[in-house]
Amino acid sequence: MSEHRRKTPQPQGGGRAAARRGQPGPPEGRRAAPRGATESPSDSYGSGGEERPYGGRAEARRAAQRGSSSSGGRRRSADGAGRGGPGGGGGRRGGPEGPNGPGRGRGRSGPPAKKRIIDYPRAGKYGVGRWVPSWKLVTGLFIGFCGSLVAVAGIAYAMVSVPKVADTATAQNNVYYWADGSEMVATGGETNRQIINYDQIPEAMRYAVISQENKTFENDSGIDPKGIARAFYNMAKGGQTQGGSTITQQYVKNAMLDDQSQTISRKFKELFVAIKVGATVKKEDIMAGYLNSAYFGRGAYGIQAGARAYFNKDAIKLNPSECAFLAAMLKGATYYDPAGATEVDTAATAKANTKRATIQWKDTLDKEVEYGHLSAAKRATYKELPKWQNPRSNTQLSGQIGYLVDLAKGYIINNTKITASELQQGGYSIHTTFDKKKVDALTKAVDKVRKANIKPKLRPKTDKYVQFGGASVNPATGAIEAIYGGEDATKHFTNNADQTGAQVGSTFKPFVLAAAMSWGVRNPDGDPVQAQDERTIVSPKSLYSGKNKLKIEDYDGTIWTDKNGNEWRQKNDGQQSYNPPSYKIDLREAMRESVNSAYVQLGMDVGLDKVKEAVLDAGILQSSLASANYPSFSLGTSSPSAIRMAGAYATFAASGKQNDPYSVKEITSKDGTVFRHREVAKPKEAFTAEVADNVTDVLKTVVEKGTGTNAQLTGREVAGKTGTTDGNKSAWFVGYTPQLSTAIGMYRMDDDETSKNREFLQMYGTGGEKTIHGASFPSQIWRDYMEQALKGEKAVDFPTPTDIGKVLNDTPSPSATPSPTASATESATPTPTPSESVTSPSPSTSETCGNFGWSCSDTGGTSTGGTSTGSTDGGVTATPTETTTSTTRGNGNGGIFGGSSG
Repeated sequence: MSEHRRKTPQPQGGGRAAARRGQPGPPEGRRAAPRGATESPSDSYGSGGEERPYGGRAEARRAAQRGSSSSGGRRRSADGAGRGGPGGGGGRRGGPEGPNGPGRGRGRSGPPAKKRIIDYPRAGKYGVGRWVPSWKLVTGLFIGFCGSLVAVAGIAYAMVSVPKVADTATAQNNVYYWADGSEMVATGGETNRQIINYDQIPEAMRYAVISQENKTFENDSGIDPKGIARAFYNMAKGGQTQGGSTITQQYVKNAMLDDQSQTISRKFKELFVAIKVGATVKKEDIMAGYLNSAYFGRGAYGIQAGARAYFNKDAIKLNPSECAFLAAMLKGATYYDPAGATEVDTAATAKANTKRATIQWKDTLDKEVEYGHLSAAKRATYKELPKWQNPRSNTQLSGQIGYLVDLAKGYIINNTKITASELQQGGYSIHTTFDKKKVDALTKAVDKVRKANIKPKLRPKTDKYVQFGGASVNPATGAIEAIYGGEDATKHFTNNADQTGAQVGSTFKPFVLAAAMSWGVRNPDGDPVQAQDERTIVSPKSLYSGKNKLKIEDYDGTIWTDKNGNEWRQKNDGQQSYNPPSYKIDLREAMRESVNSAYVQLGMDVGLDKVKEAVLDAGILQSSLASANYPSFSLGTSSPSAIRMAGAYATFAASGKQNDPYSVKEITSKDGTVFRHREVAKPKEAFTAEVADNVTDVLKTVVEKGTGTNAQLTGREVAGKTGTTDGNKSAWFVGYTPQLSTAIGMYRMDDDETSKNREFLQMYGTGGEKTIHGASFPSQIWRDYMEQALKGEKAVDFPTPTDIGKVLNDTPSPSATPSPTASATESATPTPTPSESVTSPSPSTSETCGNFGWSCSDTGGTSTGGTSTGSTDGGVTATPTETTTSTTRGNGNGGIFGGSSG
């Protein structure tokens, strides 16, 4: 044995050393644990015997490290649980077995750790590994999750029941009330449905639906997983929900009318019902259930009601063309019914719907041929939509009631949280803004003019198809108090008070004046887009040219031309020039006599973008506007509805405060009040009071001594404007008092709304008149109606306007002498006296729309600026017919005049 391992002699005395010597030593062959590692009480003292030496410095270091680790966190035991000491046993170096049993490998005592069902966070792991689940845990959880889904699906499948079509045939009435609270009509509960058997449904109808909606219907399980996933994804991202993808799912959706909410829980319920229906119900019964519950529009539920609503025949008698038509209605009758539904959406016009329905109808027939359900020879015989009938049959909706109800429905669907489906189910009390006295008075005023002047049997070429439309709006609130939609809602189903496509003509000129007073004319030396401080606000005393065939200039004095280089020469009504030889006319007189040339040039000086902004601010809808890229925009090539025109003029009557027209004040149900208009009403300032009151003051002169004298009321101030389109295709009078604004329109259009090529017709000779102007029948109806509508109400005067703007072009211009070759109307003639003959038309087909038809809704004129081959289309001539020199700018302040003779 080396010197380092030799034990030193032990002292013979007592004390702790003696006590230690009396304890059992390590077993033979094993070295005792170093004293520093035993945690015995003597470790803390520096005396009391000598320590046993370690087997070298390295061993001593290891022992010291083990002792330090043990003292930092290991459980201490008074009965010898230490490392390698007496009774501790089983230390790292291996001590004897103590009284508590054999020693543990790391010297840790106590009971073993309990096992967990889910070992997470993982025991015995440290750091990131502690949080990474084991493959056993992942597998177990996946199996458990799948099992839970199967259990839930099984329970859900067992709980749902197969719906019955007969249970969906119930509905309640909606009750509509007049503004005074009295009942107008109860409608909606008469849901039009008649259930028929499968063998009464024509084979062509079944194949039309299968070909268009679900070509695998006869073999599929009834659900479309992709469609379901798409619907859930759409809802999850907050998008619009989608309907069922298969006929089975559509049937289930139609049958579950007790809950029409578009929620995930409802979609799950529909899914399980569809699975159960697909597994337990025969395909024939599913098809019959679907076609007996589907909504075809016009209040018709089921194929039998749909066949009656559109073709007035039993379903079994439908031919393949009619079946394909009805299949198109299933896409959404609002946008596919050729009769139109502008009361719900202004985009759902008769023309647009007819186009959509035709495309869908053709596609259905073609698919039937492709899938072998229809022969190509039979398909070739169907070239146009089948002839359909009037959409209204409920006699309760006759007269104006049907138009009023449709208007209120449209407002509800577009402005409240009530959906079309919920409204159809009924149960609502709907309080409208319609004043029964005013509605009756407007109807009587129209009937009076019609009976006295319109004789379709006597003058079929000129008096047939004449239509009137009108609306009254309260300036203070925007409430629609009366409309005239046509002779009878059950006979003529286009609401003439709503958007019809008829241009409004010179009734647009007040918006040009309002824009000139609000933003001013542009500096001719500046850029096209100029800040307000670069512009000059216009006074109604400003002078512009009243010359016929005026060569229109851009704001900077350059001659305006279209993209083909054609100039624009603006004509006045009757080829009339005003105030020769200078042709100067102030804006008040130009409004009074409806002089086109002056207001077209004013619009160019202000900027047609600003004119458009004024129109929109007043309350006209963007969707009804023609393009603002042509000078004719200022002359009313747009086609707003009578309701919107009355509402826009009401903005002037309210000193610039604009309120959107509305028709429903309040809606209640069994759950209480569900809508109040006053809670969502948001009036805004379209124009300053200074601007609006000056426009009103100018429009007063139109009625006092201009083209609107026919609209004068007894003891009341009236402001208004006539409007006529060349070709006599429409005529308007829009006017107001401080309490009520009313628009009356008149036009001719083929009343066969099943026709594909409907167009506005000329009114030369209509009513025995040589021409029709806004100053004739429209203003007469306006006057007769307003006298009765305001009867008993106190007369109120308009506010007195303050001076506004700068008088432009008031300096003398070069002397202008008519050319010896000028036409009679171009010679020096006195200003014409106010009469219908001087009412100014706005350009129509021949005047502004060239070869593109009457509407101009797509181009706002023509793509050639109004000319094609040197004609006078669009108020333009490629070669001037007058021998006077072309016009020149005035004093550079934004106006123009007729130039000197040459």
